[in-house]
Amino acid sequence: MYDYHMHSNFSADCKVSMEEMVKAAITKGLKEICFTEHIDYDYPDQSITFDLDTEAYTKKVEAMRQKYGTSISIKKGVELGVQPHVIQHYEKLLEKEHFDFIICSMHATSRLDLHSGTFFENKTLHMAYEEYYTELLACIKSFNMYNILGHLDLVKRYKYENGVHHFLDVIEEIFKVIIPEGKGIEINTSGYKYGMNRALPSKDILQLYKDMNGEIITLGSDSHSPVTLGAYFDESIALLKELGFSYIATFDNHKPVFHKI
Repeated sequence: MYDYHMHSNFSADCKVSMEEMVKAAITKGLKEICFTEHIDYDYPDQSITFDLDTEAYTKKVEAMRQKYGTSISIKKGVELGVQPHVIQHYEKLLEKEHFDFIICSMHATSRLDLHSGTFFENKTLHMAYEEYYTELLACIKSFNMYNILGHLDLVKRYKYENGVHHFLDVIEEIFKVIIPEGKGIEINTSGYKYGMNRALPSKDILQLYKDMNGEIITLGSDSHSPVTLGAYFDESIALLKELGFSYIATFDNHKPVFHKI
């Protein structure tokens, strides 16, 4: 199995060493992992800075490959937290820095972070969801230097009510952009950890992706701890099969490699 969304202490919100994560991945029998450390320019919560020492990160990944490369394949990825006003900064970064794999995620909307709940204040949940998906669509219309969209319906992890419109019309517009460009989405199993009893995105979004002939899906735990590496992958694979998917993807120098499930 392949875990294509995981973090180490190169991410500001993780305290676990890269070596500890690699050892845990080997113990769990993972064939390939991709570290996707955070870069989140102008993140609204001033108590945390999501920057990345790319030189030290590259050296550490190489050291782990040298030490553990006969037991596991280790890729060097990054998770970019997009907002419309920081996209040019990511383009400049990626002109000079190489990553094997890039996740495009949105952790803040309208310059407000989702995590603290500030984004949801003084608006209905319907308004909040519409704002989130519309801004994500704007971002991917102007930025294409990535491989997959991370946890597409992340907004639901922070606040959810039954009956709220899922904005599949806006998500369809997102898919109209990314599918022809050869971009994919991920199944992010962190939703289980946060009590959602499912992965991200939800089944209806995965079904829409399938119906629109989307084929590129990675599997990621979004783990910040050895305990959750590879968690709920069996359930996610079963869901993909139920929806008619036949493959999951890994990446080699930004090109998808398909593995039958």
